Amino acid sequence: MTSYVLVHGSFVGGWIWQPTVKLLRAAGHTVHAPSSDGCAERKGALRAGITVTAAAQELADLMFYEDLKDVVLVGTSTGGLILEKLATLAGDRIDRLVFLDALVPMPGESIKDLDQRPNAPPYKITEFTRGQTRDEMANGLFVELKGAVKDWALDRATPHPLGLSDAQPGELDAFWKGTWKATVVRCTDSPNPPESHQRRTAEKLNARYLEIKAGHYPMLTDPKDTARVLQG
Repeated sequence: MTSYVLVHGSFVGGWIWQPTVKLLRAAGHTVHAPSSDGCAERKGALRAGITVTAAAQELADLMFYEDLKDVVLVGTSTGGLILEKLATLAGDRIDRLVFLDALVPMPGESIKDLDQRPNAPPYKITEFTRGQTRDEMANGLFVELKGAVKDWALDRATPHPLGLSDAQPGELDAFWKGTWKATVVRCTDSPNPPESHQRRTAEKLNARYLEIKAGHYPMLTDPKDTARVLQG
């Protein structure tokens, strides 16, 4: 059986993976889906010093202390940044990277270069976070979610640490100097990240490229398809 580490994106936490985690565990796999520092149930720890590198180091430590080997490491949305850094910190424990509708900036790029939302309301910026109101999320980032699932997600959404919302200059450059076994999975109903970005990621990494018909949160809306591609 396989060990999975699942990395969430902005405004959510490990909870976003729950339906997919249940299916993977039912299939006999070991699955870890932690929340990053300052996110979800860890929101009380918001402070200066939360960075992509620090989040990646936490996961490298998790993999070490749990004796995880041959890990399938999965990142979605801005979790792609953490995957880039984590691969350079714990590459000897990773079998495969999966970028699930993920942002994967190259050297010199920022998230603003890749994630284009011209009609979205501006984020509310505090000392340590960026975020939106519940109504803004309901009609924007979470618009694809329906009914009880949407309410459940909105109840759990939290502002995202600024230090996890983009990488520092040069922070991820080492990733692009390595060679990785990788899969890029694009969700065809999701406008962001754009198809051109995800195809470029696959090309630059010589990665397997797959598509599933889902929005940006397939781990919630289409857990069976998500579990299937992660096991493929």
